[in-house]
Amino acid sequence: MNQQQMMAQVKKMQAEMTRAQEEIASMSVTGTAGGGAVTVTMSGEYTVTSVKVAKEAIDPDDAETLEDLITVAVNAAVKSAKDATEKRMSVVTGGMRIPGLM
Repeated sequence: MNQQQMMAQVKKMQAEMTRAQEEIASMSVTGTAGGGAVTVTMSGEYTVTSVKVAKEAIDPDDAETLEDLITVAVNAAVKSAKDATEKRMSVVTGGMRIPGLM
């Protein structure tokens, strides 16, 4: 492979990487806890965009349980975002794990 071909490959990969990053930024994932009592939605950039709490989950005498449910739902959403990001980026990188990308 000559240098010109290598540069063309690098540019192609950069374009694919940019497209993948844009897709990841615009994706939406959710995490739930308590059988749907709490649902957290976040972007692929780990920004929480919505938190829904079922009325049944709100007990003024037991805030700790609700706090735990929110924590579990946020962590589930983060895991979903990470999994989706890794899946999308592996398409671009051919399955190679590149430090700093995932």
